Amino acid sequence: MRYASITDRLAHLGSGKWTVHLKAREMMAAGTSVIELTIGEPDIMPDTALLDEANRSMREGRIRYSNGRGEPKIVSALTEKYRKRQPGVTERNILCFPGTQTALFAVMLGLVEGGDAVLVPDPLYATYEGVVAATGASMVPVPLRPEQGFHLQAEDLEQAITPDCRVLLLNNPHNPTGATLSKDEVAAIGEVCRRHDLWIVCDEVYEKLIFDGEFVSPFDILELQERTIAVSSISKSHAAPGFRSGWAVGPEEFCDRLLSVSETMLFGGQPFIADMTAMAVSGNFDTAERMRESYQRRAGLVMDHLGGHGALRPMMPEAGMFLLVDVRETGLDGETFATRLLDEKHVAVMPGASFGDQAAGFIRLSLTVADEKLLEAADRIAAFADELGAGAGNKKWA
Repeated sequence: MRYASITDRLAHLGSGKWTVHLKAREMMAAGTSVIELTIGEPDIMPDTALLDEANRSMREGRIRYSNGRGEPKIVSALTEKYRKRQPGVTERNILCFPGTQTALFAVMLGLVEGGDAVLVPDPLYATYEGVVAATGASMVPVPLRPEQGFHLQAEDLEQAITPDCRVLLLNNPHNPTGATLSKDEVAAIGEVCRRHDLWIVCDEVYEKLIFDGEFVSPFDILELQERTIAVSSISKSHAAPGFRSGWAVGPEEFCDRLLSVSETMLFGGQPFIADMTAMAVSGNFDTAERMRESYQRRAGLVMDHLGGHGALRPMMPEAGMFLLVDVRETGLDGETFATRLLDEKHVAVMPGASFGDQAAGFIRLSLTVADEKLLEAADRIAAFADELGAGAGNKKWA
């Protein structure tokens, strides 16, 4: 039987990146005690008011068909949210989707196709390569360098641009590194995109989890608004990943043209989840603040535990729920390190190679477990590195 070429393009870009995580889940199902530090799933519940709102709305009959743009209440709430950043925003700048991932998929379908190219900073979130490949476009990696704190440099972006490039897929704050771009950095990157007539698609799902400093989006810069599409959701900000509620905000013409794509894909989300999302976006909840405090504290604990180890170099994140550890001085790449760590110490982490070539010598730790469990995992990681024979020097990293 024949298949569409998309199945070939995505054949190795799905769950294969999560092999260590899936193996850990299998071990846990078989009764093995594993400390799981793989996926970014908040370890607190959404605010009870949001759960009550979803339940109330569902029981009052908000379970019918919706429309392609989004339920009026959530579209209105998002309009007000973004109007605070750009006064000219109207409801025609908004499109709702079931989660950031679906928003990214639809947005890319509306911007690129075979023969086009998308610039993606590397390291990158694990699904980005598939999102680009699904359209038929190619991905052009732009290196993010550890010595620069994994901050995208405008000059590196400029050097990577080819005549086929149409889009920069930006992630700010960044997963997996936690790097958060300053206003000057965003402006410099935006100026490169303006000169080369590039769209900017910005995944801003970690907006509320910045440890210190201000969040800056290219959408906030008036000169870049006509070429910027911001995507986000309540998954991280309100600890609600399972509700799958996200959106895209962009120019009116873009949203009008993408609406038919969205309607062809799914023709609307669940109204009761839209009602909950409207409350989340409009309300004053402390969920993100509590998570931010926990993740920053836990990152500090890992830095204290591993920062003096000769073979391990943890990188303090600036935002988010993950921390990268450079394991190259152990003599292993990140994938081998993660695989053996799971087998020998029953700690599950993500190999850096799942996030691109620039992270191949790293592992990624999730900070979404209790402090005691995280410290136990750090002890096991350090012990594993010692057993490899690479930690005796006890070199102190700056």
